[in-house]
Amino acid sequence: MKILTLFSLFATYSSANSINIEDNAGQFFSSGHTNNWAVLVCTSRFWFNYRHVANTLSVYRSVKRLGIPDSHIVLMLADDMACNHRNPKPATVFSHKNMELNVYGDDVEVDYRGYEVTVENFLRVLTGRLPPSTPRSKRLLSDDRSNILIYLTGHGGNGFLKFQDSEEISNVELADAFEQMWQKRRYNELLFIIDTCQGASMYERFYSPNLMALASSQVGEDSLSHQPDLAIGVHLMDRYTFYLLEFLEDIHPASKSNMNDLFKVCPKSQCVSTPGHRTDLFLRDPGSALITDFFGSVRKVEITMETINLTEPIQQVELTPVNEELQKEKYSYADQLPVSEIIHQKPKQRDWHPPDGFILGLWTLILLVFFKTYGMKHLKHIF
Repeated sequence: MKILTLFSLFATYSSANSINIEDNAGQFFSSGHTNNWAVLVCTSRFWFNYRHVANTLSVYRSVKRLGIPDSHIVLMLADDMACNHRNPKPATVFSHKNMELNVYGDDVEVDYRGYEVTVENFLRVLTGRLPPSTPRSKRLLSDDRSNILIYLTGHGGNGFLKFQDSEEISNVELADAFEQMWQKRRYNELLFIIDTCQGASMYERFYSPNLMALASSQVGEDSLSHQPDLAIGVHLMDRYTFYLLEFLEDIHPASKSNMNDLFKVCPKSQCVSTPGHRTDLFLRDPGSALITDFFGSVRKVEITMETINLTEPIQQVELTPVNEELQKEKYSYADQLPVSEIIHQKPKQRDWHPPDGFILGLWTLILLVFFKTYGMKHLKHIF
């Protein structure tokens, strides 16, 4: 009787296990999402907009850490802060005032830089209307199974976003570009994030399906800066992006955090402005959309020790003593950099550097004192 009971339990377990494997395999091949892309755009020039470049590079670093390769990232930076002559630490861009996390790094691949960052080029990247001579690195080669993250930061107003301080893109133009992408089957799902003043006005005109949008501020509100650095005279980041990245540092490729968790990032008590989001165009529950569906490149893979025949009904595999002794090894994800610790550290003491013109002014003062004391007749003792 005991043997019969054990056999029944074994048969039930094997049957359930086989059904579970079959279901997972079916979900894998029926999924509409097979690849991820990111378009990250900083639209601002000039040194006082340092924070916008840092915003974009910080998001760039996060999506790369979570698995999206450079070949699937289109990075557009309107100015090169790393090589600006005002930068006291050339070839670096920092997103925190402790100056320990260089988000520029050695492996940044900027696809559009300087005056290449225009409204026309941005819209051409989205819609795929680029000249045949355009290299692959400057193209968004997505398809109808692609999940796309689009991040914009810069200066904006009610219904527009400025590019290069010389032109602007309206919310109608952006909405029409997304509709072209949908009609041309260039995305499966799209996440739009914008960190700018009155950012919510940019998604008011959206009408394409399977699109979700987030903004750092409502209409009539300013999106405020964060992390002032007195040594270089500018702010290092914007508030919304700062707390967004702080949230992303706790995300790893196997994380189960969903979009509802992302909506809670940077409440008004932290951002001062009121972040907003729009989900009515999204075709599934935001709670079922994982953060890694857009910020990562996670393949839906089911690891099993059994052989699965995809053309015939799945056969039950008997357990052997060898299989029973196999133990599953547990894996854990580690941060590439201890960012969670870095962002909470106090700023360390920096080497003091005289401000511009200090040495020249000092010599001028010395000469004035000398002339006032000794007059012009003793000038020969100096030269």
